[in-house]
Formats: sequence, structure tokens, C-alpha cells
Amino acid sequence: MQIYLVGGAVRDKLLGLPVRERDWVVVGATTAEMLDLGYKQVGKDFPVFLHPQTHEEYALARTERKTGPGYKGFVVHADAAVTLEEDLIRRDLTINAIAEAPDGTLIDPYGGQEDLRAGLLRHVSPAFVEDPVRILRVARFAARFAKWGFHVAHGTHALMRKMVENGEVDSLVPERVWAELSRAFAEERPARFIEVLQRCGALARLMPELAVLFDVPQPVQHHSESDAGAQVLSVLQAAAQLTPDTTVRFAALLHDLDKGAMPPAEWPRDLGHEGRSVELVEQLCARLRVPNEFRELAVLVARYHTHSHRARELRPETLLEMFEALGAFRRKQRFEQFLLACMADARGRTGHAQDDYPQAELLRNTQLAAAQVAVQPFIDQGLTGSAIAAALRAARIAAIRAVL
Repeated sequence: MQIYLVGGAVRDKLLGLPVRERDWVVVGATTAEMLDLGYKQVGKDFPVFLHPQTHEEYALARTERKTGPGYKGFVVHADAAVTLEEDLIRRDLTINAIAEAPDGTLIDPYGGQEDLRAGLLRHVSPAFVEDPVRILRVARFAARFAKWGFHVAHGTHALMRKMVENGEVDSLVPERVWAELSRAFAEERPARFIEVLQRCGALARLMPELAVLFDVPQPVQHHSESDAGAQVLSVLQAAAQLTPDTTVRFAALLHDLDKGAMPPAEWPRDLGHEGRSVELVEQLCARLRVPNEFRELAVLVARYHTHSHRARELRPETLLEMFEALGAFRRKQRFEQFLLACMADARGRTGHAQDDYPQAELLRNTQLAAAQVAVQPFIDQGLTGSAIAAALRAARIAAIRAVL
């Protein structure tokens, strides 16, 4: 029995990054031997075991054979005769196909170390095309390592395009797409994830509402970005610089979807699109089964981000209606998330990355003034029911007007 550290742990050690989790491959062993040593089997499709003390995952070396479409259409073969090289060749990228022996020796049959030095995301073998999840993983690694200049190898990009054209991406279930998307949004350069998917054609299959933005020109008086797609990626990256909160980043990305639904005759007009954007956000979130907290914030940002930008111009009544829709008097955290997404939109323009956003402070002050209006005095006056609600509303509007 021979045990090797594999995958991301080896890759990240070589890059000098913290190791998040460790995975192991076991060569020359059987399921019975692993169970006799006290390991607990957890894999149904192939033998994966938990170490009796560390609870880290140990998988028997295995090979895979494609038998059907999608990422589940595989037959897995694992036994004591499978070699380490045979196990490593089934992995997605060369940088993930490096193993480390207990004495620290590296086993790198497919050039992963060289690709790490070159900043290259390159597939291990032509079998890459058999699993569509790998498209999402490559895009996610591009986002994770973008700051070091990593890029997708030309040949790997060509395979990704081929997979999209062959319909492999269409077999991905929403839960798996969202899992990779949400992980990518936690990276330092999440916009790179979207760029890679757009370039290989996968974005049009997975998030068509977003993909069409890359064909929509921008009004030059407001934006210097080449198209609406480039602009929302700039907004996403601005959000990433403002906060690690992935719900804010997701909302920032989807805030202007309706620009892609406008007829070309209206390009580059970008006014009055908030209601249609909401419909498209709801559509996208339903298809990908996006968690409610992400969907709700994205809908609110799509509907009210221009209200935020024009806060100084709006009537007190309009601001109060927005606060009520945002739940700003009950959910202060979501109100702050909304403001961050709007600030990202304002900063997501070339040359404006460090601009102040005084609207945020104005909205905080007007919301606070309205929130401090007490209900008890109206009750003491003998008001009840709808009369209390009307009096409270009038008082909140007056408080907002005083701040303005």
C-alpha cells in the first residue's frame, strides 16, 4: 500500500498558499484492506474512505470510462492494480495532477510544475471533454489565480468550446452550476470566472440573460467600457474590492440585465429598465435555483439601484417607499448590502474606482431619521389601526424631508 498527497494541497503548497484541505490517493490497496485498518467508507460510486483519526478523505487509485452524457455518465474502476499515473491522468488540469510521496518527493508525470511556473491552466488529457463540470472548474481556477496572471491554455479553451458545441454543458444540473458559481464569487477576481465562461460559449447556455449583455453598446457619455457585459464585469470587480460578501457581488453582477433585452433600435439607451431587469433576475435565479438570500438582494438592487444614485433628487415619499421595500427598518444588514452593491455600480466605470459615493451616507441618514420616529406617541393620542399607520408614515416623511 502506498499513500500520496494529491490535488489542490500539493498545488497550493507549491504556490506558497495556505492548504485548505488535504486529499489522499491510495495505490495498491483494496476496499477490504482499508476497512480492516479502520477507515470508514463513504463513497458509493467509487471507494472513498475517511481516516479513523484525521477524517481526511482517502480514495483508492481509480480509472474512469465514459458511458453516457453529462458528468455522471462514468464507470469507475478501482483496485490494487491501478497505478498512480493512471489515477493522475484522469484529473482535470496538470496543476491538479501532481502527487507528493510521504518523503516529500513529487510525482509529476504531466508537467504540472512547469505549468505552475508558466501560469497555465492546461488539461491533462483529451478525456477532459468527458466531464462538463471541468469547464466551471477551469473558470473558477482562472478567477482564483488571476492575480498571478494565470490563463487558460489555447488547447484547453478549444476543448471547452467543443464541449459547449456538443451540448455537454446542457447536462449540468442547476445545483452543481450554483455550487461552482458561488465558490467563484468568493475569489479575489470573480469577474474572471464570467469572462472565461463567456469566451468559451458556456455563459450563453448557463446564464443567457447575462451573456447577451456582451453584444449591447454603452452610452458613451456615461460609460467608456466597450459593451454592457464589460461594464457589469467592472461592477462585479468593484464589488469584490468593497466586500467579501458574495450576495453583494452576485447582486452587483445582475443589476442591469434588461440592457440585453432591449431592441437594438433603442441602443445605447439605458433608462427605465429596472422593472424588466427584475423579471430577468427572477428568471435566472429560478433556473439556477439560487438561494433566497441571493435572489432577494439581486431583485432589490435591480429595481432600486437608480433610486440610490438619484437619492438627492427623489421626493421623501419615494425614499420611504424604497426603504419599506428594502425592509430597511427591520433588516439593517440587507440595507447595507444594498448600499454596497449600488456603490459598486457607481465605481464600476473606468476611472471611477476610488470615487466617493455620498448617496450612501445620505440614505443612511434619511433611513435613520425615519427609523427613529416612535409609534407610542400616536397610540397615546388614541389613534388605532390604519390611523396609526398613516400618522407614522407622515412623520417618517417629515423626518426624511428634514434631513434632505
